[in-house]
Amino acid sequence: MIRSLKDILVVSDMDNTLLTPEDGVPFVNQVTMRLFCALGGHFTVATGRTMESAGRHLDSMTLSAPAILYGGGVIYDFEHDIRIRNTLLSKPSAHRAVCDVLARFPGVGVEIMTEDGGICVVRANEYTYRHTVHEGLTYRMAPLEELDGGWNKVLFACSHEMLMQIQDFLDARKYPGVYFIATNRNYFEIMPEGAAKGAALGELCTYMGIPIENTVAIGDYFNDIELMRAAGHSVAMGNAPKEVQLAADTVTGRCLDGGVAEVLYGLIRKYG
Repeated sequence: MIRSLKDILVVSDMDNTLLTPEDGVPFVNQVTMRLFCALGGHFTVATGRTMESAGRHLDSMTLSAPAILYGGGVIYDFEHDIRIRNTLLSKPSAHRAVCDVLARFPGVGVEIMTEDGGICVVRANEYTYRHTVHEGLTYRMAPLEELDGGWNKVLFACSHEMLMQIQDFLDARKYPGVYFIATNRNYFEIMPEGAAKGAALGELCTYMGIPIENTVAIGDYFNDIELMRAAGHSVAMGNAPKEVQLAADTVTGRCLDGGVAEVLYGLIRKYG
């Protein structure tokens, strides 16, 4: 039962939900996040970004709970610099899938997010350049055979048309212990089996002692639907595809119009 904002956990996707890479976090979102948390509400993000990538926006985000990162593979407490959850890929399956894709699609870009928090670009293209260089991320170039240690996830970066072909190619093959998911029109990822935003939300609720029915999930893309279904209440952005909007309980405004702020302010008015 929700009696006040202290009983609520709001989890928001980042890209095209809370912010855009080009424009950052809208000021109205920044102000409303601070107010929501100051009044006792719990707010965090659920994103495919790494610790470094998400952390670059901490000056314009107010988080009062550990963040769900790497698409649900990691739960990370920025305040105390600890990983509460750290799920790694089945490396033999992931390695085989990467080799298969590299051989079949010479134009695809490939990034591997390693357990030490790093990004390794195995094959570069315009999309990996946009992801790493334009966002100012730390990365290194290296072939697959030089990557020791565990992998959190793999990112394929390419045109939407090639992404669809890669999806069909991988779906026709078996790679035990991993699954594949498109995270936007140009990114397609290999994830550890069982690692997803919705599963991570359940674990985060247990960690924080908040009933999952007291959660609100906000998202804008197909990879957010599982998170939205796991939450007590789900909200789709006004800029989300229609299928995502239909999967949500309610629809808010667009990202740059402060759709997240609209959700938070509604909770403040009701429970603050």
